[in-house]
Amino acid sequence: MAICTFLELQDLAARALERAGASPAAAQAAARALVAAEQQGVSSHGVSRIPLYAAHMRNGRVNGAAAPEIVNHQSSALLIDAHQGMAYEACALAVQECISRATLHGIALAAVTNSNHSGMTAYHLEPVAEAGMVGLAYGNAPAGISAWGGKRPLFGTNPIAAIFPRREADPLVIDLSLSEVARGKLMVAARDGKPIPEGWALDRDGRPTTDPRAGLEGSMLPMGGANGAKGAMLALIIEVLSVALTGAGFGFENESFFTETGGKARLGQGFLVINPGALAGREVFFDRMEALAEAMLADDGVRLPGARRFALRDKARNNGIDIPDSLHRQLQALAGDTNQTS
Repeated sequence: MAICTFLELQDLAARALERAGASPAAAQAAARALVAAEQQGVSSHGVSRIPLYAAHMRNGRVNGAAAPEIVNHQSSALLIDAHQGMAYEACALAVQECISRATLHGIALAAVTNSNHSGMTAYHLEPVAEAGMVGLAYGNAPAGISAWGGKRPLFGTNPIAAIFPRREADPLVIDLSLSEVARGKLMVAARDGKPIPEGWALDRDGRPTTDPRAGLEGSMLPMGGANGAKGAMLALIIEVLSVALTGAGFGFENESFFTETGGKARLGQGFLVINPGALAGREVFFDRMEALAEAMLADDGVRLPGARRFALRDKARNNGIDIPDSLHRQLQALAGDTNQTS
């Protein structure tokens, strides 16, 4: 394993992306998000994505030079066009605008259209908690889940995340996809040549599989596995919110992230920010949050959501971030480093 500091890995990631065609701003935004995912132990949404991102830019699937643009707005609601670039700058703009508008209006919703893979969803909400507000984020993805009762993938695995700040502690963070597991876990298993547990995915013929490559070519089981009707319905809700309100493309209208060639992505994302001061008040909110956290932790074995991520983040800050030697060498090659080391 190669060990890097956050800044070392961010610099390597940004240089690899910029060399593939990303603007400096887009490369830096993506690199920060991907390395933060590594730091928090979410490697399925970390720097292992960079080789595919680079290939997508080289092959015209992603516009590396695109800059997000606000194309419509009304007081506390706005629409941002990512112009088929990487999603990270557009998501950052959406969150920044939501925080500003929720400060004035109490609540704000920013939607993003013509977007792409947005990485670890909860990452985008961290500034919301830092501002003392509540955040919700969601988005659709290329088709990976069938409508309940069907066989053909229609909906994305459609991540959703929420963040709830606390007065003097790390926020509560909930981050999940609506498939049984995130599709990125299959990508990591395929890269490492490891099987996946039965119950994660189906092959293209609708049969359960432990082969991650067959699962990537097939479909993901919705949350709840074989009895995942509720997961499929939640995926439908996020599909409508992400697409019908933004003009983006449904999951079945987008091509897989996991192939180097194909059409441009037209995904949608949404960010909702709520200012507690506009409701019962900030101090009431924080008091209620502490009462909830105390009640949860009084039960042995309970871990607050997000606690593991923050513990891994703190460990990585002290000890560095481990990535496979092969991936490190691949990133160095993409960045044009002539003296590669592992």
